[in-house]
Amino acid sequence: MTDFTLSPRRRPLWRLFIAPVLVLIAAIAWSIFWFYAASQVDVQADAWRAQEAKSGRVYDCANRSVGGFPFRLEVRCDGATVTLVSQTAGANTQAPITAKLGEILVVAQVYDPKRVIAEFTAPATVSDKAAQASYVVNWRLGRSSVFGLPAVPQRASIVFDDGAIDRLDGSTQVPLASVKHVELHGRIAEGSPADHPVIESVLQISEGSIKGLHPLLAEPFDADVRAMLSGLKDFAPKPWPVRFRELQAAGGHVDIMQSRIQQGDLVAVAAGTLGFSPAGCLDGELQMTVAGIEKVIPALGIDKMLDQGVPQATLDRVAPGVKTQDINNLFGALDRAIPGLGKVVKQNANVGVAAGINALGKETVLEGKKARSFPLRFVNGAVFLGPLKVAQIPPLF
Repeated sequence: MTDFTLSPRRRPLWRLFIAPVLVLIAAIAWSIFWFYAASQVDVQADAWRAQEAKSGRVYDCANRSVGGFPFRLEVRCDGATVTLVSQTAGANTQAPITAKLGEILVVAQVYDPKRVIAEFTAPATVSDKAAQASYVVNWRLGRSSVFGLPAVPQRASIVFDDGAIDRLDGSTQVPLASVKHVELHGRIAEGSPADHPVIESVLQISEGSIKGLHPLLAEPFDADVRAMLSGLKDFAPKPWPVRFRELQAAGGHVDIMQSRIQQGDLVAVAAGTLGFSPAGCLDGELQMTVAGIEKVIPALGIDKMLDQGVPQATLDRVAPGVKTQDINNLFGALDRAIPGLGKVVKQNANVGVAAGINALGKETVLEGKKARSFPLRFVNGAVFLGPLKVAQIPPLF
């Protein structure tokens, strides 16, 4: 018998290079795709800026760069500026509002380009040439997200933590507003961007405070509001006053689905519908339920108004139709009849007003506390709490 050994069959070496070559080809193809997508960022950004400019909102960057290879697109805008022209009622196009901030970073995943996240670096300075005022806005964290780009967004959110707004008075910063946390969300609930969209929005505020506007707003408060805006025709670029005017002409309105505000022991919830008057002001009514309303009355400062003689301008704001001389004559007559009686009436003015407001609505319970339910009316921008005019909202167009 003859012994023999079979030599092993050699496999072709080229098979060993199949996987590395495929990976290399994929890497090259992905790199080409990424650099093409990066090149389109400037094209899309310029197209968006041109569209916004038609609406009176001008955006610019001192220096713009694109990075994030291989899986992200990061657009960094240094020296960002936003100029708003004719965005408020009666705005002077020669005196725009300009905001400047250090940096905006916009990030999108290459495989999900419709979802965009942006981060804002504080501080921002805002100058209103018409009012000859300047402001400084600070925050610890500022971020927004948008879904639906490059088409019209389907959803959008913006969030700020530890925010503050100060007015510049020479070299001094005067606090105007602050907030621990605020977030605003919006989405298209019905319709489409090009055909009568209905917008749902949610606003949440934690430890907010507004100084110099009204004593009630100076104390920290929490707010949670959900609303629906109906009456838009489309999202075509246009200034906000023009859009609000179209809303009014189309019978557009804001449905406050639910809202809750808490300030210490004061808790208020409200729901209702607000529309727009021909003059561009809010019209409508909210049904309110308030627990702890007796704590609001002293903040209105009615006793101080009476003690200081009640200027007519003040009466026009809180009690339209009542004349200064009527109240002053009444207190003088009381003091002549019984010395000191007028002073006693003044000191108990808040009690009387509280009783009057309590008589407007009906007694109920809110979150386990005694409360009153009554309407809050908006008449051509004037806000009425019962018979008292407590605020005046400026026109929107």
